[in-house]
Amino acid sequence: MNVEILSRIQFAFTVAFHYLYPPLSIGLGLVLVMMEARWLRTRDPLYHNMARFWTKVFGLIFGLGVATGIVLEFEFGTNWATYSRFVGDIFGSALAAEGIFAFFLESGFLAILLFGWDKVGPGLHFFATCMVALGAHFSAVWIIVANSWQQTPAGSHLELHGVPAPAGYRLQPEDLGHARMVIDDFWEVVFNPSSMDRLGHTLVGCWSAGAFLVVSVGAYYLLRRRHLEFARSSLKFGLALGLCASLLSLATGHSSAIGVARHQPSKLAAMEGKWETGPDAPLHLFGWVDTKAERTHGPAFPGGLSLLIAGDRNQVVTGLKDIPPDLRPPIQPTFQLFHLMVAIGFSLIGLSIWGCLLWWRNALHDPTRPLTRVFLLLAVPSVLLPQIANQAGWFTAEIGRQPWIVWGFLRTSEGLSKVVKANQVVASLIGFGLIYLLLFLLFLYLLTRKIQHGPEPVEESHTLPKAWMKQQRA
Repeated sequence: MNVEILSRIQFAFTVAFHYLYPPLSIGLGLVLVMMEARWLRTRDPLYHNMARFWTKVFGLIFGLGVATGIVLEFEFGTNWATYSRFVGDIFGSALAAEGIFAFFLESGFLAILLFGWDKVGPGLHFFATCMVALGAHFSAVWIIVANSWQQTPAGSHLELHGVPAPAGYRLQPEDLGHARMVIDDFWEVVFNPSSMDRLGHTLVGCWSAGAFLVVSVGAYYLLRRRHLEFARSSLKFGLALGLCASLLSLATGHSSAIGVARHQPSKLAAMEGKWETGPDAPLHLFGWVDTKAERTHGPAFPGGLSLLIAGDRNQVVTGLKDIPPDLRPPIQPTFQLFHLMVAIGFSLIGLSIWGCLLWWRNALHDPTRPLTRVFLLLAVPSVLLPQIANQAGWFTAEIGRQPWIVWGFLRTSEGLSKVVKANQVVASLIGFGLIYLLLFLLFLYLLTRKIQHGPEPVEESHTLPKAWMKQQRA
């Protein structure tokens, strides 16, 4: 394999592994805010115990997310130096904003969240919890802004040798290393045509990841007849957030699809395996794309795609046959990954509704009932579904924008570093693989230990911080 393929595999592997953790920390951060707010309102020691237990899990996940994310910053310089020079003006601003608004906010309050239970008052600790959760969300904002700008560039212009390039100019091989994108309007970069749609869809995916982690652990405890009150309450928090997030994913996904149709027609055509340009475009439930015969096999709703993106079956949708072959993304993986994400999304909606109906019928706590037991057995592995959907969604977005690394300006093959050799990428890929395997095994071991140990026994004396109680008595 050549250096381009190896570099793409390396970056895909490292970013996919890293992205196991930020969705969990963002979603779990929101769950912590909900639990601690409930404790402050009721003073029920059960909610205090829940918040403390899930804070320990949050700390583990947050640490792995930080450690695995640092590598990505270096890869921009080692494997993708031409790309980094090309987008440095835009990415530098977004990543600097992430450092100021996200990392400083999270790091400033993380110690209080993790270690301040017995040292600060309830109000201050709750404020720290909110700030850490907000910082995690801010981090997602700036990463999505930077990535969305690559999909739909705005608020910037192309420069060659320090001189603005003519409108519509396409880079030539001799331009590489002398071309860069320059910001015209920072806020146009932030609010580029796809950023807000993609941000909303990404965040609700993160909320689902955190929610179904809580659902999974609660269901596990109920099946094992352990920590029953903790398990029931955790399930309710997880199901409430999971239902909201899974339903919101429909709305945000629909909005994103409209944006893709408007700005990235080749990606939409690959996502739906549509070959012919025309109205009444079908919407495939699943299928297989025959790229040789230029046909897509599988059940489909007639006119469904046109209705989805425009509310009109007469809406014309661009087909792959009208897109030059060298500008088409890899069709089969884009199609399959997109439909995998959609299938999981509907599965999570169904599972959330099922759980909420059991809750409504006061049957969620009784695993001896057949329907409840089946639900709990499905809920335990449900923690994997948002993770798979999040990965599939990102791979759809990134594979579907090929061959562009910056849409319409710079191809992926043009963004490589000039001095990196294939054997160097292979060696580093093997090294990352071994280190990440060890980190993942350590994460599973520590997470399993925390879940097996479970929450501490509920004690009334631990419902308020000792320092705060002393202050009140004084």
